[in-house]
Amino acid sequence: MTAAVLPQAVAVHPSGRPSLCIFSKHMGHFQWEEMAAKAKEIGFDGVDLTVRPKGHVLPERVTEDLPRAVEIIRKHGLSVPMITTDLQDVSDPAAKPTFQAMQKLGIPLFKLGYWRYKKEPNVLATIAECKRKFQAITALAGQYGLTAGLHNHSGADVGCSVWDYREILAGTDPKRGGYYFDPGHSVIEGGLFGWRVSLDIALPQMKMTAIKDFYWEKVDGKWKIHWCPLGEGMVPWGDFFGAFAKAGYTGPLSLHLEYPGGDDLPSLRKDLEFMRKQVNIAYLSPKG
Repeated sequence: MTAAVLPQAVAVHPSGRPSLCIFSKHMGHFQWEEMAAKAKEIGFDGVDLTVRPKGHVLPERVTEDLPRAVEIIRKHGLSVPMITTDLQDVSDPAAKPTFQAMQKLGIPLFKLGYWRYKKEPNVLATIAECKRKFQAITALAGQYGLTAGLHNHSGADVGCSVWDYREILAGTDPKRGGYYFDPGHSVIEGGLFGWRVSLDIALPQMKMTAIKDFYWEKVDGKWKIHWCPLGEGMVPWGDFFGAFAKAGYTGPLSLHLEYPGGDDLPSLRKDLEFMRKQVNIAYLSPKG
């Protein structure tokens, strides 16, 4: 398997493993200082910082507030290898200021927002439109040396099958764009073997990874997704982390806790330790 192409600015943990980051959405009840202090205390390496409406940094204040937030986070010994945005189109007034601020701060990676499938005219037309938007916004981001990540999300979002993102990414310089791969959503959309295909497609151009777990639950006669702590769901973590290590992936692992109580500090600790254990097994254990 070809190793993932990562920007040179992405810091690799001294052990050679990926950096373990908290998706700051789950510490949204804390201001920058307290969030950074608690994330460090719990044991995270870095922060996947929300720069979007209702995020830790508001898009309209990105020029003033992103440097302040990042300075505080770094003061506590944490990295900020990526930010999560809601940017979907180059016409967004927050796009250029966000990219300028990222360049000045040395933040190389950002997650784009989501595009939705439309009933009309058809799926292929939607993908073609999204490809045009992706090319335009990554052309602008590329002027600042940045790399965009497309997050595969289950449901009606473009990227749910990963194959649609493959079409959108076709011809893109790997330094400018790739996958923000989500094992949980890939298993939701491809429970038997589709997740394995999605993983193989994403690995060579994987820039970031979202870590979350789930299982299917029947509620009132209908099957629904039930998010849960890591290791209690259906995601075959040993297979995923083993594949990450084999591919030489060293980008950020962003921990997501979408289940009730996931924002509590004990849940953060528990899921971080599960993630750390999986990483240690895959990356640091002696290979026989």
